[in-house]
Amino acid sequence: MTRHPTLWKWLRRGFNALFLILVPVLLVMLVRNLDWQEVLHALRAYSWPLLMGGAGVAALSYLVFASYDLLSRRYTGHRVPVSQVMTLAVTCYAFNLNLSSWVGGIALRYRLYGKLGLDVPTVTKILSLGLVTNWLGYLLVGGALFAAGLPDLPDSVKMGQGGLRLIGAAMLVAGAAYLLACAFAKRRTWHVRQQSITLPGIRLAMAQALLGAVNWSLMAALIFILLPAKVGYPTVLAVLLISSIAGVITHIPAGLGVLETVFMTLLQGQYGKGTLIAALLAYRVLYFLLPLLVACGLYLYLEKRVAKVETVRHHGIADTPHDA
Repeated sequence: MTRHPTLWKWLRRGFNALFLILVPVLLVMLVRNLDWQEVLHALRAYSWPLLMGGAGVAALSYLVFASYDLLSRRYTGHRVPVSQVMTLAVTCYAFNLNLSSWVGGIALRYRLYGKLGLDVPTVTKILSLGLVTNWLGYLLVGGALFAAGLPDLPDSVKMGQGGLRLIGAAMLVAGAAYLLACAFAKRRTWHVRQQSITLPGIRLAMAQALLGAVNWSLMAALIFILLPAKVGYPTVLAVLLISSIAGVITHIPAGLGVLETVFMTLLQGQYGKGTLIAALLAYRVLYFLLPLLVACGLYLYLEKRVAKVETVRHHGIADTPHDA
């Protein structure tokens, strides 16, 4: 009985190691003849209004993602003030994107929410609902695009358009199944390893689907406005979704190299390599690096805030973060 888990663990490690090797190799192959003058020219061509607009799209995406935690606030019924929830969620999202989900998505949330008075089961429910919200949006948006045959896959991809359409249909079925379960399931609570899992109501589930879909769409919108108008927005969105799942599989922080490899592989017929690299560099600055700088400041603020809440609670002046 112990062989199978061990075998699966080693197979998974081998699969991840293979990706870690293949991604850099593919990236080197794609950029070895890259004209860096073309990259610099493309970067210099971005106007300040365009970059400011891109920063606005990125900020809106972060606010939408932070709203996942507002859904979790409603779902769990905790009383941490909305302003603190939004600040905490934006901070964790930036650290999550740049330093991996274990740092920003999990460890930082447990630390900060715990200091604000929430117990481990409640924080676990917050994390779980946010995770479901994100991937429900992915299933519905990606499923619709893949089922429609987007993006066009190169002939070297054995799966082909037919396989992509089947994957898209399966994703739509999975997303619809969750929504139907939230609407009609009679049994709504399960207990797994001393944790209770309760299905949200259909209104909350529909809000999950909407926010998840909007956030993925905004991420792609930023890349789309940074690229010359040669391919449609749905294609850019579909390529981003493929690159995102590849980044999850490889466990590389920020999907470094994965995003570039997928975009250059799937869109190299429409754009020059230098143009693509320039757009993705600008995307990383606007969506990853600048928010990380802001998040560092927000984190210091949160640490001071939660320290104050802990002091107030310790002296018995208030019983909840809300009262504090």
